[in-house]
Amino acid sequence: MAKRYRVIVNPTAGGGKAKDSVPTIERLLGERGLTFDIVHTEKPWHAASLARRAAVEGYDVVVAVGGDGTSNEVINGLMQARQAGEGTPALGVLCVGRGNDFAFAAAIPHDLEAGCAALFEDHRRAIDIGRVEGLTLPEGRFFANGVGIGFDAVVGFEAAKLKRLRGFPGYLVAALKTIFLYFRAPLVLIEHDAGTLELASLMVSIMNGRRMGGGFMMAPKASAQDGFLDLCIAGQVSRPGIFTLIARFMKGTQEGHPAITTLRTRHARVTARDGALPAHADGETLCTEGTQLTIELLPRQIEVVFRGEHAT
Repeated sequence: MAKRYRVIVNPTAGGGKAKDSVPTIERLLGERGLTFDIVHTEKPWHAASLARRAAVEGYDVVVAVGGDGTSNEVINGLMQARQAGEGTPALGVLCVGRGNDFAFAAAIPHDLEAGCAALFEDHRRAIDIGRVEGLTLPEGRFFANGVGIGFDAVVGFEAAKLKRLRGFPGYLVAALKTIFLYFRAPLVLIEHDAGTLELASLMVSIMNGRRMGGGFMMAPKASAQDGFLDLCIAGQVSRPGIFTLIARFMKGTQEGHPAITTLRTRHARVTARDGALPAHADGETLCTEGTQLTIELLPRQIEVVFRGEHAT
């Protein structure tokens, strides 16, 4: 019996690029003889409900067409279905978004034609999925790439305001702007498997993948298959020091800098001792003034369709 593919398109992703790509996707999947249907999201969180419904209806693969936000919603729908015993489809991604950081971590090609070829070839591997909860998230939210708290969350908020700049250039401009908006590190308590840290921290990145913002290597050694979260914690530095760190994050050479602490864990809790915790998951806003977030890693939860030659 032929595999069935439910293709979920976020028409606003990539500044409308996702909507414009539908005819190309239909042609490329049709040429490869795949059995598929396409649905469009109509509102925030719609992709999650569409993905869960696809699991209930017995689809073999659910394909997210968009950026990291669309993938995150689809992952949440698939995880809800999995935990409710409603089905376990694989996840496919066709990249048309701003950063595509999850695709980078999962060895999914950014080119549409290569992405459709990957769906046809159907190489799969199971990846770990994270879950974050806090006062503003009583039911929690799943993530595949990472949670950013502090500076990098504000960068994401600022990048979303930039309508003409997309991808990594937009995030870079937003990072430079954030230096003047968010430069006083709040005191935070970080609890992890091996102990606790209390420090003034500009940023806590809790990574399952390796990259955020389309080009900032927050955890260059991370793997979404190793059963661990990789934490990168930046302490208080001067504004010129932030410039230096941005350059290091672009190269993935921040480890060893005196303001950087890295560790690996399966569980983490971050609490604001003073100030607040702006935070995002996979680029999607969690909160702007949170006080505590709890994060856990769930090993080998979802099969992802990837392109074998792109494996890292």
